[in-house]
Formats: sequence, C-alpha cells, structure tokens
Amino acid sequence: MSKKTMVGIFLVLIIITNILTFTITNFVTVRMDNKVVISKEEYDILSKLYQENSKVLMVRKALDDLYLREINDQDLLDGQLKGMVEALDDPYSVYMTKSEYDSFNINTDGVYGGVGIIVTPGEDNFITVVSPIEDTPGERAGIKTGDKIIKVDGVEFFSSTMDEAVSIMRGEPDTDVELTILRTDKEGKNETVIVKITREIIKLVSVKSEVIQDDIGYIRLTSFDKVSTDDFKQHLSQLEDKGVKGIILDLRGNPGGLLNVSTEIADLLLGEGTIVYTQDKNGRRNYSYSDKDYMDLPLVVLINEGSASASEILAGAIKDNERATLVGTTTFGKGVVQTLRDLPDGTGLKVTISEYFTPNGLNIHGIGITPDVEVQLNEEVENIGIDYLNEDNQLQKALEILREEI
Repeated sequence: MSKKTMVGIFLVLIIITNILTFTITNFVTVRMDNKVVISKEEYDILSKLYQENSKVLMVRKALDDLYLREINDQDLLDGQLKGMVEALDDPYSVYMTKSEYDSFNINTDGVYGGVGIIVTPGEDNFITVVSPIEDTPGERAGIKTGDKIIKVDGVEFFSSTMDEAVSIMRGEPDTDVELTILRTDKEGKNETVIVKITREIIKLVSVKSEVIQDDIGYIRLTSFDKVSTDDFKQHLSQLEDKGVKGIILDLRGNPGGLLNVSTEIADLLLGEGTIVYTQDKNGRRNYSYSDKDYMDLPLVVLINEGSASASEILAGAIKDNERATLVGTTTFGKGVVQTLRDLPDGTGLKVTISEYFTPNGLNIHGIGITPDVEVQLNEEVENIGIDYLNEDNQLQKALEILREEI
C-alpha cells in the first residue's frame, strides 16, 4: 500500500472518529448500563439547576422532610414547570398539563359543551374576555368584551390559572356554571356581577354571509379556523355570483385564530403588496405577501374592541394598503405571536416567539388599530349584525360609506 493511500485512510479514520465523538458529546442521549450520556447543552442546563447546593434540591428535600401530607411527584414537577414559564412575565406563554393541553387542543372546527366565551390572560393578571361567541349562552347572558372573570363557581382564578378556569367553564350541556365578573363602566367605575349560565353545545361556524338591500354583500367572519379560508372563498364567490356591487366585512367580536388563515384571507382581498411581517428576538423577519389577483369590489370593514390578533392582522393590512375604509372602534391590541410545542408525555408548551407588524411597520400590541371612521355603538343596542340592521348604527354607517363609494 502506498504511503499516500495510508495517509488518506488515516485522515478518514480521524474524521469519522471526530464526528462520532462530537455527535455523542453534543447531540445524542445514550444509555450505557446504569449511566446516561447526554448532550453538553443538556448537561450544562442540568448542572445549573441541580448542582449539589442548588435551591431546587434544598427546597425539595425540605418538602420531603417537613410537609405534612403526601407529595405527588407529577404535581410538583408540573408546578415547577409552570413557575418557570410564568417567570417570563408573559401572559401568553404557558406550560400546560396533559388535561389542560387536551382541553386547549379541542379542534376549532369541532363541537363541545361550554358557554361560548373567548378569553385571554390580561396584563393585570385577570382573565379577560376578548369576545363572546355569537349566539351562545355567554353572549345571551350579557358577557362583554373587557369583562374580567375573577371567579368560576365561587373559586378565584387569575391569568396564571386561566386554562384551569376554561376547563371548568366547559362541560356537559344543560349544566350550570356561575361566573363572577368584574366590569368597568364608561365612567371608570368597577362593579361585580354574578352570572349563572347554562352550558350548551357550542358549534363553531366562522363565516356567514347575506345580501343587504339587493346589491350589498355582507360577510361576518367570527374567527380564523382551519376551514375559514375555504368557507370565506365560498361565501365571497356566492356573493359575486349574485351580482353585489360592494362588500361589508364584519370583524367585530372576532378574537383571532390562525395566523396563516388570516394572511390567506387577506390575499383574497388585497392587490399585490405586503400583508404582515413578524420579527423574532434575533431581529429575523418573516414577510407575508399578497399577489395581484384579488376581489376588486368596493370594501368596508367593521372593527371593534373585540377584534383581536388575526383580526388585527387582516384589518391592519387592509388599512395600510388603503384597500378599504375601517369603521367602528379601536381594536383589542394583541400584537404577539405564539407557537405550540408538543412534549413527549402529552403536556404542552405555548410560547411567544415573535411580534408582528403591519405593512407600515406598526406593532399594535397594547395599542390596537384605530378605524378610519370612528363610530361608537349606541348604548341601547343589544345585538349587532345583519339581523339587527335597524339598531346597529355601526353597520348602518358602513352601508352609508359603501353606497358613496359605489
């Protein structure tokens, strides 16, 4: 064998050995007898958490030695993980136990028993109502956007325990649940209201449409779910086939949903341009664009304080691209994006990964999107939408503006 060949084989063996060593050291978790080889990154994290004098071990030992009652290891671990995420001081990031995660993952196009209220963890640590779902027990009971749910069946709950509160509000149809609501009136005075609500089957239908006054199309979009894009396309096509001369898109009380569905619907309404961009902690940006094909009928969009998240992405894109007139009141103001991480034991992690910006570079978190034409809903109005056109002054204004554009 030539010297050159031997050197080549030797170098190849060195490279293979280094690759294996690096892989085992940095990536692989391997069991060997009673020992485990883990990655260096995992080792560094564990050594910080569980070094000999760490508080974690000290506290656990104290609990084992002193606590009066039986300790459930799983409950202790869940509490530790919840506390870790809560320490981020971000109400939208949360660790969920298996039961909480199962409840969270109820398909948005499915059916469940409940009261029909969309809630969010508030910055003030109260569970805050984003919007009641249309034609549900929550809406009929008078639950309003901005209400704070402070007790469920007499038990106090806060943002940190919102998922547990939601799981209790859900339940068998024809059973009752009692909500204690903290409400602030227009003069800034707080009042506490106790509401008993009978649970019903909640069927999520996100798109409804109708023709108003013979030639105006009206689309009510109540959420951005998995099937909302296809449903929206179908309703939009049906209205166009009926020869409507303009469209009113009603996003009032729409708490949001899936980001990609929001951008898909925006693409149907906008010409070529930017819809939204997100930015993570490293400054990396991800842009969503619309193409040149779109529904080019005159458009007016209705928004209010119950329009949140994905609704604000759509409304912001429409406003910044000057595609339509926004009518109503300032939106909710949720400008951050979360992702879900499935954990091996069936638990889950929801974590904020980026914030989003409208095409003009506005982050609306805590601010909301202001309408082009501000119209406060009259105090005597009990319901909104096409069935209440005679009293819905915001919808009446949208019709007036659309008529002028036509």
